[in-house]
Amino acid sequence: MILCGIAFPMLPIIAQDNVIDEVVWVVGDEAILKSDVEEARIYFMASGQKMEGDPYCVIPEQLAIQKLFLHQAELDSIEVTDAEVIRSVDAEIDARINQIGSREKMEEYFDKTTTQIREQLRETVRDRMLVEQVQKKLFGNIQMTPAEVRRGYAMLKEEEIPFVPTQVEVQIITQQPEIPFEEIERVKAELRDYTERVQSGEAQFSTLAVFYSEDKESARRGGEIDFFGRGEMVPEFSAVAFNLTEPGKISKIVETEYGFHIIQLVEKRGDRIKVRHILRKPDVSDESMQASMLKLDSIANDIRTGKFSFDEASILSADKDTRKNFGLMHNMYTGSAKFELQQLPQEVARAIYTMNIGEISRPFTMIDTKTGKEVCAIVKLKSKTEAHRATPTEDFQTIKDVLIAKEREKKMEKWIVEKQNTTYIRINENWCDCDFQYPGWVKQ
Repeated sequence: MILCGIAFPMLPIIAQDNVIDEVVWVVGDEAILKSDVEEARIYFMASGQKMEGDPYCVIPEQLAIQKLFLHQAELDSIEVTDAEVIRSVDAEIDARINQIGSREKMEEYFDKTTTQIREQLRETVRDRMLVEQVQKKLFGNIQMTPAEVRRGYAMLKEEEIPFVPTQVEVQIITQQPEIPFEEIERVKAELRDYTERVQSGEAQFSTLAVFYSEDKESARRGGEIDFFGRGEMVPEFSAVAFNLTEPGKISKIVETEYGFHIIQLVEKRGDRIKVRHILRKPDVSDESMQASMLKLDSIANDIRTGKFSFDEASILSADKDTRKNFGLMHNMYTGSAKFELQQLPQEVARAIYTMNIGEISRPFTMIDTKTGKEVCAIVKLKSKTEAHRATPTEDFQTIKDVLIAKEREKKMEKWIVEKQNTTYIRINENWCDCDFQYPGWVKQ
C-alpha cells in the first residue's frame, strides 16, 4: 500500500537547537525525517560527491530503499558486531577529516563535536553494513562461465563496453640512503627532550605534536591517532603502544620504518586504544643520497650489460614488499600489477612515461608513499597495454565484472519493485513530486 498527499505530524527533535523536524516518508513502520535527508545532503556536499537530480528526491528514495533492506536483515536475522561497526566508524571519521581538511573544520561544518558525529555515525554505519550483508546474501553469488561472458559481451551496446586506459607493469629497485649514527642520536635527543618537557609540566604533548611531529596528518590533531587494534599499525608501534597502561603515560622511543616516535596513551577501550604520537625523521645528507644514486646507477648498468637480470637484482632493493615479487609493483587500488599512469607515484610515472618496454630508467629520487621517506630508485617498464575498448580476449575479467554488475543490478531492481508492492509506504505531499528511479513508490 503506497499513499501520497498526506500531511504528517511535526515531531520536535534536537531541543537544544530549538529545531522542529518533520516526517517526510514512512516505509513499513520506519520514519524518514527531514533531518535525515539534510544530514545526508550536507555530507554529500562536504565530500565533494556529485548527485544526479534533486537531492530532496534522490536522498529520501535511497533512504527508503535502505529501509527495505534493513527490514529484510531483520527477517533474516542478519547482524554485525560492535567491533566491526567501531572500525568502520573510525574509518568514516578519518575519511571526513581528510575530505574537509581537519577535525576542527569537520566539527564546524556539521556543527557537532567529533563525539556527537561519532555517535550519530554509529547507527548510520551499522545500517549500511547490514544493507551490504543483505545485498551480498541476495545478489552476491552470481557466477558466469567463459561462454556466458562471450555471449554477454556480444549483446553489449558500444557505450556499455568499458574503455580501458593505458596500463603498465613496472618493476622497481629502491635504496634507502644511509643515516649516520650522529643524526639518529640527534633525533632521539629531541624526542627525549619532548618527553621531559611534558613530564615536567612545561608543555602539553599535543602542543609539541602540532609544532614538531612529522606525521602531518595526526599533527593537525595534536598527534592523535583514533582507536585502532593491534594488527592495524606496524608491529613495532603496536607493541609499544599496547604496553602503555596509564592514560597520559609516554612510551620509550620506538623506531619504525617511518622514523622514530614517542607515544602517549589517551584511552583504552576493550581491545582498541587511542594514542598520540610525535614522529621525527632523521635528515638525509646530500652525500648519503649521492652514494645511493651511484649504487643504483651501477646496478642499472650491470643489468643493461647482462651481468644479471632486473628480477635477480631486485633482491638488493630496500622495498621489502616489491623485493618478494621480483621488484614488481602492486596496485593497491585494483589488487593487480597493472597501473594506469595516474595511479603510480608521480616520480615513477614521470620516469616511465617515455620509456620503451624492457628499458631501465636512470636513478631518481622519490617519496616512498608508505613511509613518507625520500628514497632513490630505478624502474623497468615490464609491459604496456595501450588504451582500448575492453575485449574478452585481453580484458576478460573486466568484461565479466561489467556483466555480473548488470545482472546484479537487474536482480536488485526486481527485488525492490516486489518489496514496493508488499510494503506500506507513505510520502508527505510536499515530497511526492519527483522523478523517482523506482516509480512504484507513488501509485494513484
